[in-house]
Amino acid sequence: MDPVTLTTARLVLRTVGPQDTDAVHAACQDPDIQRWTTIPSPYLYEHAESFTEHLAADSWANGSMFTFAAFLPAGTLVGMLGLTMRSLGTAEVGYWTAKEHRGNGYTTEAVRTAAHWAFTRASVDRVEWRAEVGNTASRTVAERAGFTIEGTLRSAINNKGVRRDCWVGSLLPSDLGLPSTAPYLPAGS
Repeated sequence: MDPVTLTTARLVLRTVGPQDTDAVHAACQDPDIQRWTTIPSPYLYEHAESFTEHLAADSWANGSMFTFAAFLPAGTLVGMLGLTMRSLGTAEVGYWTAKEHRGNGYTTEAVRTAAHWAFTRASVDRVEWRAEVGNTASRTVAERAGFTIEGTLRSAINNKGVRRDCWVGSLLPSDLGLPSTAPYLPAGS
C-alpha cells in the first residue's frame, strides 16, 4: 500500500521521510519517550535516519505497519503513531508525543483519525492499545480516543529486554459509528 496523508482541523498526518530526521531525533531525546516506548535508548541519530529513510516507507509497502507523523500545518512535528498489523483485521496502535506538545489533545485527535482510516480503508476491525502499567499519559490518550480498557496482561510486553505487565484496550468500528468488515457477535448476544 502506498502511504496516505490524512488531515484534521489542526493536524496533517503523513509518513516520515529524510526531511524529518532531525525533528524525529530531537523529539526522541526526551527521557519519557525512551522510557515508555520501545525505541532504542540512547536514541542515536542513525536510529532516526534508519526510521525516516527506510523503515517507515518499507512498512507501508509490505503492509506490516502504517506509520503517521502528526504535524501542525506549519510543519512542526507533534508526535508519531503507528498501526502495526498483528493478525487478520487487527492492528495495534502505538504513539508518542513531543514533550512541548503534550496536553493539547493532538495525539488523541491523531489516533482517532488514523483509526477511522484503518476501519474504512485498511480492512481493520479492531485496534488494540497496550501500554506498560504506569504509563498514565498513554492510557489517558487511549481513553479519550474512545478505547475500552479491557484489563491488565501479565508479562505481556517486552521493553528493552525486560518483560512487563501492560494495560490493554480496544477500539472497534462501532465505537466510531462505523460498520465492521466482518460480523461481530458480542458475548451474551
